[in-house]
Amino acid sequence: MNNTGKKILIFNINWLGDVLFSTATIRNIRRNYPDSFIACIIPSRCYPILKGNPHLDELIIFDEKERQRSSLAKLRFVQLLKSKKFDVVFLLHRSFTRALICRLAGIPQRVGYYTKKRGFLLTKRIKPVARDALHRIDYYLNIIEKAGLKVEDRYLEFFIDDKDANFIEDFLDKKSIGKDEFLVAINPGGNWLPKRWPEVNWAILADKLITEFGARVIITGSYTDIYAAQKIRDLMKEKPIIASGVFNLKQLGALCKRLDLFITADTGPLHIANALGAKRIIALFGPTSPEITGPYPLKNTAILSKDVGCKIPCYVVRCKDNRCMKAVTPEDVIEKIRKW
Repeated sequence: MNNTGKKILIFNINWLGDVLFSTATIRNIRRNYPDSFIACIIPSRCYPILKGNPHLDELIIFDEKERQRSSLAKLRFVQLLKSKKFDVVFLLHRSFTRALICRLAGIPQRVGYYTKKRGFLLTKRIKPVARDALHRIDYYLNIIEKAGLKVEDRYLEFFIDDKDANFIEDFLDKKSIGKDEFLVAINPGGNWLPKRWPEVNWAILADKLITEFGARVIITGSYTDIYAAQKIRDLMKEKPIIASGVFNLKQLGALCKRLDLFITADTGPLHIANALGAKRIIALFGPTSPEITGPYPLKNTAILSKDVGCKIPCYVVRCKDNRCMKAVTPEDVIEKIRKW
């Protein structure tokens, strides 16, 4: 395959963490097509993950449940792709709709995992692996490797700039947090409830961080996490700084670089912190598997999880027990910090 001067499209997935995992694939595609134009399709909520990525020439927004919800809007999107005259598309998402869009857009080479429904829409059918058989990084890299591209490495990338770093320094100055203080952020959110640690545990942990280690504790999260942050604060004896809804993802990344310690469940911010080489990370795992969605590399990260007899990974979103997360105690986290 001649890799010079092509127009390459990557049809990405829909979730923050997975889009971060796909950055290894994006980088390796760029290495294989150094002189080509490379675009990537993502939903608008994932735009900050790839904004500023130097391996991409263009980001295209596709919101299946919003701006491209109707059939007419999808047809307009097909026309948009057709006008761009791509030569190859790598479909990281296994959906039928995305493969059909690329076929209707007339993209000559369409590479992705084979499924019975969409196999006829692909020109390069990659034999599917069980979704939980590989780490997500390797699940996406496998597509391009089996398509004949060379894969050289498998780490994540997330890019921030001076503007983001300056925003964080201004925020810390306003909170009178000095550079020599032990700065810790706790991230209680999660995209589904079973991955969340109980608020009372966060409260106990944060109080210990302040009283035993003299830490300044910031509670991070999105706007949807404000209520949880306030509940944690109300359960505490000490006073944390609530920053839920304050930072965008780039600013959160800048904060993670400045922190001495970041404590979080298995969620997008975990992988942002890891991609940026945060000093220390403690990741709390329950229903998800570190072998599948865990941070990589692990040189600065400790994973805390307990075997409670459940099959992991577990995708029972409405689990009322949540004993896998409850099994990890605040003392487990404190003990790890003491060892460090």
